Amino acid sequence: MSSGPTPPPEAATDSSPPQDADIAAFLAHLRDVRGHSPHTLQAYRRDLAQLRRLHAGPWSGLTAADMRRIAGQQAREGRHPRSIQRFLSAARGFFAYQVEHRRMPANPAAGLRGPRAGRALPRDLDVDQAQQALTPAEGLDPILAARDQAMLELLYSSGLRLSELTGLDLTDLDLDTGLVRVLGKGRRERSVPVGRVARDAIRSWLERRGDWAAPGERALFVTRRGGRIGNRAVQRRVAEAGRRAGLDVRLHPHRLRHAFASHLLESSGDLRAIQELLGHANLETTQIYTHLDYQHLAQVYDAAHPRARRSR
Repeated sequence: MSSGPTPPPEAATDSSPPQDADIAAFLAHLRDVRGHSPHTLQAYRRDLAQLRRLHAGPWSGLTAADMRRIAGQQAREGRHPRSIQRFLSAARGFFAYQVEHRRMPANPAAGLRGPRAGRALPRDLDVDQAQQALTPAEGLDPILAARDQAMLELLYSSGLRLSELTGLDLTDLDLDTGLVRVLGKGRRERSVPVGRVARDAIRSWLERRGDWAAPGERALFVTRRGGRIGNRAVQRRVAEAGRRAGLDVRLHPHRLRHAFASHLLESSGDLRAIQELLGHANLETTQIYTHLDYQHLAQVYDAAHPRARRSR
């Protein structure tokens, strides 16, 4: 007596072995010739079994349009971008093998890429947390406290990258006009406003800098040994400031840069101006944006940054 109807192929799980001679031959090639690991073979087996279920006809009948439709269907069903990328990678390899053995006229997945996985952004600091992190330290060596406060304020005030901060020379700063000249990625130079609070902190540091700086040292920020401060040292000092402030997230320079951008955007809504202030030459989701003149950037900055009000 029969125990019941045989489940249709659609009911098979992703881990089921593919019932397809071409896929079996390809997996054997990966194992025996290419030497892929069992883990990799298992991943290919799952993805190609899914492809077989999505296309029941001859492989030679698949077109590039079919593959785009399949990838789009997976995205609409909520499959993670990285999973879709892996699926397409397996399909490209399989079809390339078929073309090589003259079982298909062309690779329908050639050049097809899955959706890009979004990068995780650092957890936001709200304005109150930023103010908390920038509260002047007590009980530290006065010179150390002045330097650290100036670095923290400048990172948040002007949205500098870590390397931009450590690369600053004394001649890059103009406290009278409230500007700092920055050499960013690709050696692109830009001028960024420096808020009133940061300017006051920098002036306090400059009054003490001579006690540490070696003769002829050009760096704006130096260590006790007299030379330019390095990236690791800044990261440690910023993290220490976050612990001292009792933040529930780890404070690092990029988090302050992100807070700078977030708080300006919340207040101004002017995304293009903020892109310019951050020194981004382009964005992944847009074409190269139109450069804005400095007067407009300064107006956005003055009106929106929580600690950057300029004295009139």
